[in-house]
Formats: sequence, C-alpha cells, structure tokens
Amino acid sequence: MLSPETMTLLVALLGAAAVAAIIFVLLFPLISGDKQKDKRIQTVTETRASKVATRSAAEVAANRRKQVAETLKDIDKREKTNKKVTLRLKLQRAGLSDDPKSFWIASLTTGIVCGAGVYFSMPTKPFAPLAAFAAAFVGTLGLPRWVLSKMVTRRQTKFQNELANSIDVIVRGVKSGLPLNECLQVIARESPEPICTEFKEVVEQQRIGVSLAEALERLIVRVPLSEVKFLSIVIAIQQQAGGNLSEALSNLSGVLRDRSRIKMKVAALSAEAKSSAMVLASLPPGVMMMVSISAPDYISPLFDTRIGNLCIAVGLCWMGMGCLVMRKMINFKY
Repeated sequence: MLSPETMTLLVALLGAAAVAAIIFVLLFPLISGDKQKDKRIQTVTETRASKVATRSAAEVAANRRKQVAETLKDIDKREKTNKKVTLRLKLQRAGLSDDPKSFWIASLTTGIVCGAGVYFSMPTKPFAPLAAFAAAFVGTLGLPRWVLSKMVTRRQTKFQNELANSIDVIVRGVKSGLPLNECLQVIARESPEPICTEFKEVVEQQRIGVSLAEALERLIVRVPLSEVKFLSIVIAIQQQAGGNLSEALSNLSGVLRDRSRIKMKVAALSAEAKSSAMVLASLPPGVMMMVSISAPDYISPLFDTRIGNLCIAVGLCWMGMGCLVMRKMINFKY
C-alpha cells in the first residue's frame, strides 16, 4: 500500500500531465505551422483559380470579338459584291412587281407625251424641235427614274419608322418563350406595310431551306438601311456567339428610337431653312409667270429672241446651282 503522501504526489503528477497534454493539443497547430501551410496552400489555389477564371473570361471575350469582326467582314464583303443596283432591284425596293420591260414602256410613253406637249405648246417654232427633244429625253430617262427613287425613299422611310415596333414584338415574344421564327411570322402577319411584306419574304425563304442569316442579308439588299444591317448583325452574332437575344434586341430598339427622335429634331430645326429655300427657288418662275400673264409683250423677248433664250438658259443654270447649294446646306447626316 502506498502512503498518503505518495498518492497525493501521483495525483498531482497525473493532473499536471493532463493539463500539459491539453495545452499541447491546443497549441500544436500554432507551433507546428500547419495552419500557416494550409493558408498558403489555399491562397495559392485561389490565386490559380482566379487566374484561370480570368484567363477563360478573357478568352471568351476575345473569341466573341473575333466572331463579331468576322461577321462584320463577311457582311462588308457581300455588300461590296452586291454593290451594283439593277433596275429590277430598284423596282423591288419600290415595292413594284413590274418587270423592267414594263418600266421602259412606261418611260417611253412618258417621254413621247412630254415631247409632244412641249412641241405643240412652244410659241416659237424654230426652237420647238430642240425643246421637244430635250423634254422627251427628260421624260424618258429622267422623270420616271426620279419618281422611282421617290417611291423607294418613301417605302424605306415607312419601313424605318415601323422597324422599332417590330423589334419590340420580337423582344416580347422571345421573353415569353416563343422561338425567333415564330416571332418573325407574327411580324409578317400583323405588321403594317412594308414591314409585313419584307418579313413575309424572310419567312418564306426560311421555309424553303434558306438560313436566317442569309435571309436577313437578302433583306438588306432589298431594304438597304443601316437599321436593317444592325438587326442582321445582332441576330448573326447571337447565333454564333450566344447571349441574351431579347436584351440585345431591346437595346437595338432603344437605339433606333433615339435615332428617330434625332431625325425629327433635325427636321424641326431645319424647317425654317427649307421653307426659305423653297421660297427663293420658286420666286423667279413665279415672278416670270405673273409678268407673262399681266404684261406678255414685256416678257416676250425672252422667248422670241436668241439673247433672251440665252438669258433664260444662264438663269436656269444659276438657279440649279443655287438650289443644289441650298439643298446641301439643309440636308446633313446625323
């Protein structure tokens, strides 16, 4: 049997050993440096992961920029190859279904009518054949093409004014879960002219196997507007690189509406200059008409004499130059 003093000493030693063991267990991670090693490993791992993520994001952005650049290059190349505008394409842009033969027949008829009208209305017969030939030339080659260009411009203006609303239809349809082809069919059914006709052509081309990108490129040929090019580029990039189509088209719709507001603002600011140009351009022929009605003998030398005819020709040249200068001053890009 151990003495009481020995038992007390053993208990004290066991207690001290237990306390030492607990302290060692608690302080061992700090003493051994494992915690610092784990922190270093975690830091290195996170740094490598962040570098890999940054590198992958940069590669994705670089690939997307490359695809965008290639798409733009392809569109520019195709535009250069299709740069020549034929008469059939002009008729198609004007929304006419006639062939060039009918256009030339109508132009020839207009030229004959203009020439005959000028010939039988000229007061002096020596200059009647020359004036009739000039009127027939203008009526055959000038007036029909001018009317055709005005029809093309009017149709493209209508298309431009309604394109933003059509893009909004696509945005709402894509957000609701409809595919892009269904949205285009909705536009072809419910949009006003000429939007419905052009998008109906796009839908019909898709039904016979033409890809959407190629159908939109053909739409650019029929409607050569920058807004249509923007739409084609956005859809082509989304098909190649992916992304949120509704967000991209929504931004495009906002840009088109801003451009339309700027156009209306420009028209309002230049309205005074346009009215002044119209008054200045119409003043000389108006005065000539009033003088010929009130005092025909006073103004008849301009038509009966060679010097008067020369003065009329010089005046018409100067008036034409002045009208061109005024037109250049009030029409500008924005």
